[in-house]
Formats: sequence, structure tokens, C-alpha cells
Amino acid sequence: MIRDEGSQTLRLERCREYLRLLTRLQVPARLRSKLDASDVVQQTLLRAHEKRDQFRGHSEGELIAWLRQILANQLAEAVRRFSAEARDLAREQSIRAQLDESAVRMENWLAAEQSSPSQRVMREEQHLRLAQALGQLPDDQRQAIELHHLQGYAVADAGRIMNRSRPAVVGLLFRGLKRLRELLDEPQAS
Repeated sequence: MIRDEGSQTLRLERCREYLRLLTRLQVPARLRSKLDASDVVQQTLLRAHEKRDQFRGHSEGELIAWLRQILANQLAEAVRRFSAEARDLAREQSIRAQLDESAVRMENWLAAEQSSPSQRVMREEQHLRLAQALGQLPDDQRQAIELHHLQGYAVADAGRIMNRSRPAVVGLLFRGLKRLRELLDEPQAS
């Protein structure tokens, strides 16, 4: 359990962009105009802060998994709020599974399976840095990367979703990945 409240708040804040990325990947298309990813993330962090005494983990990975669970609950609640349908436990479990799948896809994109504790810590730090770097890209480049690399859409399918031609999406991916590499190569501010 984390005892230092200031330290936990800082750790929660470091996860903001990561949670925003996962939210963007999971909000159903029909709700994107009604549901702002930043609002969902803010509610998630507020709930985590309120329930900080319930967190029993020690590592960054345990904190991230705990936050993903809270995020899944917040997304399920938002979907219920905006849907006229009654509570559907299967849909809520599906949201949790999709969040976990997105996190795994991001992890696989970042690095091959690593097993030592120090490598796990480095990988968790890479998740946070990737989410922060993606948040700095222009929206169209970020969306192209998220659709193709993190959600697994073919380039042509990503183009249809974005209302862009295949060559336009290829250009967005090229420029976005180039800028993403630059952002990830920049030294971190401590």
C-alpha cells in the first residue's frame, strides 16, 4: 500500500496520458461525440484518489493494472449513462477485456516479452512515455497510429474510418512514427 499521498498523486498523474490513450481506443464510435476521453480519465483518477487506501500493490505495473480496472468501470458507467439499454454485465466485462487487450497490444508493440523485474519496470515506463508522446502528436497522426498499430486495423480500414485515402494514411503513419521516435528519443525531464 502506498502511504505517501503526494507520491501517489504524482504516480497517478504520470498515468494520465496512458489512460487517455486507452480510453480513446475503447470509446465506442457512436459515443465519441458525447463522451470526452479527458473527462473519463479525470473521473478515473478522482476515483483512484478517493480509493487510494484500497490499493495494495507496490509496483508501477500493479498501479497501472488497478487504474485500468477503475477505467473499465468508469467506461462501463459512461456507456450505461449514454445508452438507453439496461445494464449488461457482458458488455461491462467486454470493456474490461478490450482494455486489457489494448494494453497487451501496446506492450507487444513496444517490446518483446521480457521477464526480469528491471525489464518490467522499464517496459511500464515505456508505456507511460509512449502514451505521453502520442498525446503530443497532431490528432490525425495520432489517430492513424492508434488505429493501425494499437487497434490492429489494416491501413485501408484505418483510411475508411478516418475518411482518408490509403496513401494519405500511409503518409500520416510515416510522419507520425517519425515524430514519435523523435519524442521517445528526447531525454526525459526528471
